[in-house]
Amino acid sequence: MKKVVKTMLAAGIALSVAVVGTTATYAADEQDITVVMIVKQSDPWFDDMTTGIERLKEDLGINAYVQTPVSGDPSQQIAIMENLISQKVDAICVVPNDPKALIPTIKKAREAGIKVVTHEAPDIADSVDLDVEAFRSEDFGKLYGDYLGEAMEGKGQYAGFVGGLTMTTHMAWYNAAVQEIAEKYPDMENISSEPYEDKNSLDTAYSRTVEILKAYPKIKGFFDCSVHGSAIAQALKDKKRTDVKVVSLAMPSTSANYLKDGSIYKGLAWRPADAGYATAYAAYLLVKGDQVENGTDLKAEGYHDIKLENGIAYGFAPLVFTAENVGDYKF
Repeated sequence: MKKVVKTMLAAGIALSVAVVGTTATYAADEQDITVVMIVKQSDPWFDDMTTGIERLKEDLGINAYVQTPVSGDPSQQIAIMENLISQKVDAICVVPNDPKALIPTIKKAREAGIKVVTHEAPDIADSVDLDVEAFRSEDFGKLYGDYLGEAMEGKGQYAGFVGGLTMTTHMAWYNAAVQEIAEKYPDMENISSEPYEDKNSLDTAYSRTVEILKAYPKIKGFFDCSVHGSAIAQALKDKKRTDVKVVSLAMPSTSANYLKDGSIYKGLAWRPADAGYATAYAAYLLVKGDQVENGTDLKAEGYHDIKLENGIAYGFAPLVFTAENVGDYKF
């Protein structure tokens, strides 16, 4: 029986940007397949991911859409999943705010015959049908360390931020960055035994930066594994600390001006639209009964030749934003 599910798109303005996909003719029953992506929150990053899901819907002719929690509280994502289980959708894709908190609900979904594919949740790959990642977290984290070390010329105090201590990928990037710095730049000093949390908030990132500047006036660098490095950069500008370098996860929509004026040295990212497309395409393949294995093409830039390890499908799709290229991207 054809499933009928009300389409609910993520709040916010979806930007009109292209995502790599292939248009083809599929069997008439494609319209009976429902794949839902649950994102972390409503912001330009996940607006761009929504464009990837919309393109997937257009390319495949399936019922694909995004749902967005009202806050970053994991209970909100769980509530959405419970509702989708009751609707008997074919696949649930999710970018978890707290991966481990979702495990009981993921188990319930799979027991109901629903395919579950995650993104940014490699630590729970054994609890889902597949996890799709833009790259190995360790490789991406090393970029933070390398670029911050380069910007600081290998000397001075620094601090690192994550969105939250429970955010698996942020913590993996942070730990890899700190290890890279320790190995390559012995004259750099981490001022904290654990990362600072910006709680995915510009205001929190700003206020924490001001507090750190006051407590550690000799600090020379920050890296942020969350996407709020622009708030760190603004705090530095307001305090006239042009001597302090910043490397951050970045979106052109919020970081372009800071990259162009040098307040952010490098911005790191991957294309959310492509990540969303690849994740949902993998779920579609699993619903169809196809295998996802080494070399599988998930039809998005950076995911054409995935490497499968322990239930994780790795692409290689890092983006490095500079003052020169940031204007080429719109999310």
